Amino acid sequence: MEDSLSNVVRILVDYRPALRQRTGVGEYIHELVQALARRGTDEVAIFTSSWRDRPTEHLSAKLGARVVDRRIPVSILNALWHRRAWPPVEWLAGACDVVHAAHPLLIPARRAAQLITIHDLFFLTDAAATSAEIRRDYPDLAVDHARRAHAIVTSSEYGRQQIASRLSVASSRIHVVPPGAPRWQTLGRIPNLSRSGYVLFVGTLEPRKNIGTLLDAWTQVTTALSGRTLIIAGRTTAHSDIWLDRIRRPPLAGRVEYRGYVPDDEREALFAGASALVLPSLDEGFGLPVLEAMSAGVPVIASRRGAIPEVAGGAAELVDPADIGGLVTAICRVLSDQAHAADLATRGLVRARDFSWDRSAAALVAAYQDAITRRHAESRR
Repeated sequence: MEDSLSNVVRILVDYRPALRQRTGVGEYIHELVQALARRGTDEVAIFTSSWRDRPTEHLSAKLGARVVDRRIPVSILNALWHRRAWPPVEWLAGACDVVHAAHPLLIPARRAAQLITIHDLFFLTDAAATSAEIRRDYPDLAVDHARRAHAIVTSSEYGRQQIASRLSVASSRIHVVPPGAPRWQTLGRIPNLSRSGYVLFVGTLEPRKNIGTLLDAWTQVTTALSGRTLIIAGRTTAHSDIWLDRIRRPPLAGRVEYRGYVPDDEREALFAGASALVLPSLDEGFGLPVLEAMSAGVPVIASRRGAIPEVAGGAAELVDPADIGGLVTAICRVLSDQAHAADLATRGLVRARDFSWDRSAAALVAAYQDAITRRHAESRR
């Protein structure tokens, strides 16, 4: 362990959230692994474990990282790891200096430093809206695991403050590693101002995304500005049916289109056709669609809660997510005032340049070194 402080670090990253549809957590891990591998200074490996979801044949070459794949059902392995702290990851993946969990619960290890990722605390504040496994394990275990982790990674300063306050963890152990901006093929050079484009919402259809308020606002927007469409892109959850039913019925039928989850290779076309992005979330640990839109030159209308103001950095139209009238006004202004839309888009392009995956990887390596140092100190006590 001591040699790893100055020599090559053997990094093992939990890649399981990126095996299927890569929503925010999966995309974060996928891009970070690639950026870590590009540095070329450490040994990077990813761990996958699923009975159903298999890593693609060329995943190792694409990521630049070694793939350690074990065909163990995720639910079984998680139950063992979360509730029994067994088996140690070294038994499954070999020796490593640091093991990085993609979620808030530790991956058990015999010698490796243990690092967890906490993007938000919705498993504490809104547990009913989460999956069964999260409801079962996270509220009971997250506080203890956060305090035992050698380091914690989060994606915003807002997240760091929430974790320190709610989980009673010293801020010095919490490292802010934000996502990087997307690398578009054609977007991102100039403002993307489509006079007849749609308004876009991107995100999982869950209660904290405030979709009911967005639909209420859109009903009024279409009365004021005819001929516009709202596109909702994101995977469904157990809470989605009420919103999807509203979309199919008047007055929203024909005025809102549900696209479902949009894969990575279709995402640029999705943003290219947008006149604006709207994200009226009740809370966000980061708000990746805001960064995606800014980097694409698409004007952003978003909530002023959570980490969104921090991410937007003054380059978005921020509204109170409970204020339907304010949301209507903001959307109508962006769609009808080209000078205002151009100003937002231009400021967004500038702001997006502050976020890069290479800088994020450098911050993550610093978190790994901190975790290894703490693990080494712990082993000497």
